[in-house]
Amino acid sequence: MEIKKNTTEIISNKWEEIEELKREGIDPFGHSFFRTHKVKDLIEKNKDLQVGECGKEKVSVAGRLMALRTHGKAIFANIEDISGRVQIYIKSNKVGEDAFKFFSKISVGDILGASGLIFRTRTGEITVFVEEFTLLCKSVRSLPEKWHGLKDVEIRYRKRYLDLMVNPSVREIFIKRSKVVQSIRNFLDNKGFLEVETPIMQPIPGGATARPFITHHNALHRDFYLRIAPELYLKRLLVGGLEKVYELSRNFRNEGISTKHNPEFTMLELYEAYGDYHSMMQITEELIVYILKDVLGTLEIEYRGNKIDFTPPWKRISMYKAIEDAVGIRADKISPKDFNKVVKKYNLNIKGSISRGEIINELFEKYVEPTLIQPTFVIDYPLELSPLSKQNKDNPELVERFELFISSMELVNAFTELNDPAEQKRRFEEQVAKKEAGDMESHFMDKDYVEALEYGMPPAGGLGIGIDRLMMLLTNSDSIKEVILFPQLKSKE
Repeated sequence: MEIKKNTTEIISNKWEEIEELKREGIDPFGHSFFRTHKVKDLIEKNKDLQVGECGKEKVSVAGRLMALRTHGKAIFANIEDISGRVQIYIKSNKVGEDAFKFFSKISVGDILGASGLIFRTRTGEITVFVEEFTLLCKSVRSLPEKWHGLKDVEIRYRKRYLDLMVNPSVREIFIKRSKVVQSIRNFLDNKGFLEVETPIMQPIPGGATARPFITHHNALHRDFYLRIAPELYLKRLLVGGLEKVYELSRNFRNEGISTKHNPEFTMLELYEAYGDYHSMMQITEELIVYILKDVLGTLEIEYRGNKIDFTPPWKRISMYKAIEDAVGIRADKISPKDFNKVVKKYNLNIKGSISRGEIINELFEKYVEPTLIQPTFVIDYPLELSPLSKQNKDNPELVERFELFISSMELVNAFTELNDPAEQKRRFEEQVAKKEAGDMESHFMDKDYVEALEYGMPPAGGLGIGIDRLMMLLTNSDSIKEVILFPQLKSKE
């Protein structure tokens, strides 16, 4: 209770300081300021300055005051912008007594602009010798933990602005994320793909097995669903003649939260007419290699203590072969009379009715996924697990699908797309039957999508990449919350 009182008193005192500044004709929440340089560029440009040497060009920098040290008639302070931190030096006989006295009212956390000449101190630090400065924004609240860093993950996620403010490594994660997204766009644009936008509010959710969020449209007097995937709309565009399309989409799935799952997430989905899952493997490999070279400058990273080598070609293995190697059984040969025996023997977590598809999925997740550290394409899934993908022409019990696993984590899901409207309708009907039996994540029947297929969709390949999981890998982050600016959290209550 004492801490709360002290915080309230500090804020109250800050507001008194702000009112005093206003009475003196000083705007505590200033206007625009012209910067000649960002900090990083300024330091790089003057890296050859010798100790005691002063630059000839007047420079201007702006940012948040992160440290302050007073030595009589001189003040050393640190200003930080998005690119880095630089020292500034304020001397009373340089800025004038009145300005120097005013600077004593500036606190750590305030935002200011400063102009002057660059010099290198005796300790070798590049410093701005301030000739004039401007208060741009007074901070009412003190920086967390005496501005030495913010460690509490709960506060970090709830108040990301503080996290970004005092933890430069966190800023780097999100700067890197922005560069990765730009790199994706550059790669696909150069490949002739069109970036498109599809509805977030959908009358029928589809494209994945997931429980949707429901919202209500007042003007239309009907419920809509927040999209769980853009797939069915993107494939409608293939029908319409847009042959290569992609979307960096925000998706929403009403499911659990974990270190690998957030109910609101970002995904890249792309579709290419006349392709298949083999061409999607090639695009996936090329795209991720391109991102690594473009953003990181390397094809080797470290993630959770493992060295991951992205040098192509990546390993490819069928799902059945992977299960056989891991547990020693032919999953495709399991007889229905042995379902219960297999579930019990391998301690599988299957609720309700048991099917071969569920057994295969559980065996894979439990015994195979943890072993997939290096980039591995797992290919040729059983039909039961993939209601939207095309059957293998050599074995109709399989579908032409792959998932890419890296460090035991699924990163990419891709298909040869199903374009037979009758078969698509039949599979939707199977999903509807599951939903009616209580499976809330099964597909809805989408009659309009089936009708679209009846006009003819070219053979195509499609894939989805989880951007958040990709960023976990590229930033060596243990939790998906580390790479989402504002992750969903339980309420404090």
